[in-house]
Amino acid sequence: MLLAICMAGVSTVTLLPSGAGTPVGQCDTGLPGHVLTSSSSLLNIGLFAPGAALSTLLFRRPATTAATFVVFSGLIEFIQSVTPLGRSCSVTDVTANSIGALLGVAGATVWLRMNDRPLRRPLRDLAWAAGIALVGSAALAGGFNSQVKGINVVAIDDSRQAFGDATDGSDAWLSSEAEAVFGPGTHATETSAEKDGSRWKISATTNRGTISGWWPDRTLEKAWASNNRGDTGKLSGAQAGQVARTFAEKHFPDSLAGSDQTIRTLGDGSDAAYLVTYRRHRHGVMMPMRLDFTITKTGRMIGFTSKAVKDPALPQATVTENTARAQAAKAAGAKTTSAQLLAQQVGGQWRPVWLVGANNADVWLDGVTGQKVTPDK
Repeated sequence: MLLAICMAGVSTVTLLPSGAGTPVGQCDTGLPGHVLTSSSSLLNIGLFAPGAALSTLLFRRPATTAATFVVFSGLIEFIQSVTPLGRSCSVTDVTANSIGALLGVAGATVWLRMNDRPLRRPLRDLAWAAGIALVGSAALAGGFNSQVKGINVVAIDDSRQAFGDATDGSDAWLSSEAEAVFGPGTHATETSAEKDGSRWKISATTNRGTISGWWPDRTLEKAWASNNRGDTGKLSGAQAGQVARTFAEKHFPDSLAGSDQTIRTLGDGSDAAYLVTYRRHRHGVMMPMRLDFTITKTGRMIGFTSKAVKDPALPQATVTENTARAQAAKAAGAKTTSAQLLAQQVGGQWRPVWLVGANNADVWLDGVTGQKVTPDK
């Protein structure tokens, strides 16, 4: 009677409908690393131990009892995974249930020996146990492989926790920077994070525009206002350049150091805007760093883009501009219109490269060898 009550209790507790389980057809296959520390696992151990102990005392066949309860545990998890009971199937539960069953069997076996109650046909007991384990395991394996998809809930939770730890504070930082760019009253409506190596690219959409930057570096990459039209105002180009410089001194000091500022007017009239750019040259070669601002005539920042790249070590360029123009004109079959010596990556290596504009195409020439090249994207 006690055994029947225990088994009814186990079935009721494990198969009673709930609303917090995994979706039908899924089972958590993560390693049971917390089986002895989780309160849920400890309850499962306690749930299966009494029934296994009572069964051992009743039948005096510990091996058969242990195998039966382990297979029974797997059957319960299979039923939980394939039926809409709202229960959670997991390897951890199977492990906890099996530990409870084995503890119950072990305790009952010790009690039987202490009270001189001999086990019934030990060899047949072992044979039955082996058969039950083999057939039951094969049946469960077939059922799980055909009907159930394995998921690693622990790994998913750990990944979410790691993501939260890695990006903790990034939303507040980017929101603060968005307000500095777009003005008071700016608030984020959507944020996202994308991992890139050891860093995270944090992006935000606000009520006034978009902005992105790198975390945990706390460096901005670009921003663009929703209102990207010029404002009617009287700000001069030099004053717009000072607005850009003040912002750059705070947010992009490394890019600003040693760079040259140029200011160009965008559009006509009082609602025109200014494009303020910063470029750095080393030995006549334009470095890969880029920093651009768009400022209206009222001093409002429409947006900026930043490419913060450290100045690479380059071989000395030996091809002159005249030589580069002549070779490019010959290659393009047209007159050249411009020539710039830039630091570019070619085949993963930084090189001084001439960008020569022709009437019908651009030509890239290595500044050392003079050969045509294709810069890396």
